Amino acid sequence: MSLDIATVSGTRKAAILLVSVGQERAAQVLRNMRETEVTEIMAEIARLTDIEADDIDAVQEDFTLGAQARKFISQGGVEFARAVLEASVGEEKASEIFDRLSYAFTSAPFEFLRNADPRQILSFIQDEHPQTIALVLAYMNPDEASMILGGLPEETQRDVAVRLATMDRTSPDIISTVENALERRLSTVLQQADMSTVGGIQSLVDLLNRSDRATERLIFEGLEDHNEELADEVRSRMFVFEDIVTLDDKSVQLILRQVDSKDLAMALKGVRPEVRRKIMDNMSSRAGENLMEEIEMLGAVRLKAVEEAQGAVVRVIRALEEAGQIVLTRSSDEYVD
Repeated sequence: MSLDIATVSGTRKAAILLVSVGQERAAQVLRNMRETEVTEIMAEIARLTDIEADDIDAVQEDFTLGAQARKFISQGGVEFARAVLEASVGEEKASEIFDRLSYAFTSAPFEFLRNADPRQILSFIQDEHPQTIALVLAYMNPDEASMILGGLPEETQRDVAVRLATMDRTSPDIISTVENALERRLSTVLQQADMSTVGGIQSLVDLLNRSDRATERLIFEGLEDHNEELADEVRSRMFVFEDIVTLDDKSVQLILRQVDSKDLAMALKGVRPEVRRKIMDNMSSRAGENLMEEIEMLGAVRLKAVEEAQGAVVRVIRALEEAGQIVLTRSSDEYVD
């Protein structure tokens, strides 16, 4: 029985489409995607079994029609695109496509920043008021926002983090004012009609989980100085590398299959014995011996390199959690290397 394309997630459709086009073309597509997106899609591909020909046809048709809709929108606007598609596939099918693609032609604050280099964004917002910076970061992709936060002066990082964590609802007038100011220096403004709920603790958690450990420690120092209860709340929602000891063996084994061995070796330098033991217990004897040899061959390494490797492993873990393949246990415990 063929799948109902309207109920299939975007990640699953992407996985089916990539499998259908072959390894070479799939690799070309994946090279242009973010690491987190690649991880999520690869995890979904691993779950695919017995894909029917009808399912592949449905996904390919959905992709083709969606691409056509975007092309028609760029040529003559939404109504033009709808009219063309209705004439091509019928009113019902066209409406279904437009319902799923509504995000493609509704405005969103700071959408233009998606096409800008984070370093460029940093250069023209670093002198802005911390509240303005927090508002911009709240609307950005967490990976890019973490890069910008890490490039700010230490005192500004702390201030922005606190404002981001305590941000609730922002009026469209304020958003429009900030957008207009940035438009003169970077790109076009996209309007926001309704009140927007952005920022908050989860926004900061998402950002910190993508930041390096040095930035993470710095931000927590600022949060603790500002509001110790807030710092505890943020910490309780985070998952750090050492928390891998809280995962069940099956989850750890799934993680190890998707983590680069060089990253894993570097990440295990200087960790607590129980963290290393948790990893070794979920590897074959031979694989464990090879890993230990690789760790020893590294010799003395910079703390920053270890933290970056641990961050890479955590990104894999979070992607698997978002894909529903593992369940993370949140903990407020602090660990010291």
